[in-house]
Amino acid sequence: MVFSNEKKISINLEKIAFFLNRFLLLLMVGAVIAGFFWNNKWYWLAGFTLILNLFNVYYLYIQKQHALLANFGILALFRYLVESIGPEFRQYLYSSDTEEKPFNRIERADVYKKAKNKEKSSAFGSLLDFDEAALKLKHSFYPVDKKKLQTFRVCFGEERHLKQTYTINKAIIIGGMSYGALGKKAIRALSRGAKKAGIPLNTGEGGYPKYHLMDGADLIFQIGTAKFGVRNEDGSFNPDLLEKISRHEQIKMIELKFSQGAKPGKGGLLPKEKITEEIAELRGIPLGKDVISPAGHKECVSAESTVRFIKKIQEISYLPVGIKFCLGSTREMGEMFIEMKKQNIYPDYIAIDGSEGGTGAAPKTFMDDLGYPLFPALEKIIEIIKEHAVENKFKIITSGKLISAGKQMMALCMGASAIYTARGFMLALGCIQALRCNNNTCPVGITTHSEKLQRGLDIEEKSERVKNYALNLDYHHYEMLAAMGKTKFSDLTRNNLIFP
Repeated sequence: MVFSNEKKISINLEKIAFFLNRFLLLLMVGAVIAGFFWNNKWYWLAGFTLILNLFNVYYLYIQKQHALLANFGILALFRYLVESIGPEFRQYLYSSDTEEKPFNRIERADVYKKAKNKEKSSAFGSLLDFDEAALKLKHSFYPVDKKKLQTFRVCFGEERHLKQTYTINKAIIIGGMSYGALGKKAIRALSRGAKKAGIPLNTGEGGYPKYHLMDGADLIFQIGTAKFGVRNEDGSFNPDLLEKISRHEQIKMIELKFSQGAKPGKGGLLPKEKITEEIAELRGIPLGKDVISPAGHKECVSAESTVRFIKKIQEISYLPVGIKFCLGSTREMGEMFIEMKKQNIYPDYIAIDGSEGGTGAAPKTFMDDLGYPLFPALEKIIEIIKEHAVENKFKIITSGKLISAGKQMMALCMGASAIYTARGFMLALGCIQALRCNNNTCPVGITTHSEKLQRGLDIEEKSERVKNYALNLDYHHYEMLAAMGKTKFSDLTRNNLIFP
């Protein structure tokens, strides 16, 4: 049974901005004519509207920092006005800074400040509620001199003694976002920003990474259940296409995605509204209907066949190969590790996506009711790894609402080697959490293929914000490491956490 989306009353900002901007121009012309033929007092209105029109021209065609202003002109000022007085309205009328979902205003503001390089100290204490249920980091009575801190370093593929290992020097990786889920300008801004920051970018399961490749970032090529980019016409796996992609110098690792936090146990969904001719060509899919990926890989029907398929990907690519999933059955995960030991085949990393994760479109019940949240999942995975004695066989990457440096450090303490964040970098691009990602109507031009809406997203400007966000996260990682009395990230353990 298919349930249609609930109809909601909405305002078409594009049309309102279109008519408002032209109305201001016509009003100015009308005032000039009225002043010339009727009464010169109309020139006051002409002068006032001239100022408004000059502001409009600047916002629409000159400034590049704010996508909303570039898309909607002077109308967007009302958004910034409401935002500026929002704390007063929420404090005295209806809601607080900590109530919005999936990220509250405090969390979003923290990302915006890091992205704009305008992070400053706060005053009068935290706005968060502290109680015995809060997971916290332990600081040391004896903080370390920051000059003694060792540089972060994680090498993927070293366990298999690969010739083409891949080393990262920051704990942050941009999580999987495909061309399809995001528009081409957003993808290029992420790629350019990743290159500037020296961090890798996951392509998501969108097929051949045309726009990911354009700006020079190191890439992790993701293979989803539909095999976009490495599929035959019937949807089966094409090893020749994978071999060709793997030889590209920017492709550093391959990721085999089994499930994701937004919809564990269900394939990816790209609504028909977001499928252009180019996307259809890159993915090898038809136009005019939703594209729903299979729930699983047809090659993987058991632990044995899954491990064999991982081996096949490794043998074709010669690159580090990871697997991504949202944890469901711990028994099945244990069986997987048993089979890995039996075949002596291990992925180079496992990426654990918490059920709170996911940027893509998904049925609400899958987002709300399936899968382990990240931190409980990470605890379970570590337990199973120790139980089956497969420590030091692979690295662990985690994802799931990890947009702040503190939460990322908590994941590192619990056993993660590196951190994926996708929505954090969407916010760095200027996402205002309009919750229109699946409708192709993103007002800031990130999750849309509308040329009009993408016009306001300046690739160079946004790439700087991506870089700033990554570098500021990295800076705070070292700051907290020193405060916790450690000299290297590999020394972090569960003992550095205050558990509820």
